Amino acid sequence: MTLARRLVAEGLGTALLLAVVVGSAIMGDRLAGGNAAIALLVNSIASGCGLVVLILAFGAVSGAHLNPVVTLSEAWQRNLPAGLALPYAGAQVAGAFAGVAVAHLMFGEPVFAAAAQARTGAGLWWSEGVATFGLIATITGCTRTRPAATPYAAALFIVAGYWFTASSSFANPALTLARAATGTCAGIRLADVPGYVLAQLAGAAAAGCVSSWLYPRAPRAVVAELAERAPADRVVA
Repeated sequence: MTLARRLVAEGLGTALLLAVVVGSAIMGDRLAGGNAAIALLVNSIASGCGLVVLILAFGAVSGAHLNPVVTLSEAWQRNLPAGLALPYAGAQVAGAFAGVAVAHLMFGEPVFAAAAQARTGAGLWWSEGVATFGLIATITGCTRTRPAATPYAAALFIVAGYWFTASSSFANPALTLARAATGTCAGIRLADVPGYVLAQLAGAAAAGCVSSWLYPRAPRAVVAELAERAPADRVVA
């Protein structure tokens, strides 16, 4: 797959993800009549459903990371060439801002507006670390053991994260940064973005270390030997 196709898939997928996340937050807020629980339920279900669809739609092109910490994790595990990590992250951030603009235009909001919603404090930072740890651990564990389930498992964890974390589980630096450009209920003040992103990076790093220990890779010599024997094994079968 060419680099251009990969980057377009990452940018477009992330844009649609942000359109779903921000758009459903606005819709839920407007329809819930002040009931925060109903608004969060709407937002979480829509976000999880959208994430499954987007991973299935773009996974064959770019892997459908849609998230810089997922890209960094894949590069660290040598599932993605390290040189692609920065272009992937750039496409994801650009796509995230485009998705915010798409959602705003659908709901008659300004294309971009500075967020005023305060999201800071040790509890929220810890929540983001836990949420990102769980997301990366889920993705790594499923891709190593049952790859077909990965899209569904990742999305279900995010839906759960909306409810069991104090931060409502952003777990995505590109999404976090772009949500500083929405003045709606989905926003986060720009001043609060660094704390979230640092917590997300820490959670992803911890998940990478733990997952590498839980799911060690076979030595390269063994992998090469299995690859050479695979055709014969298939013939026998």
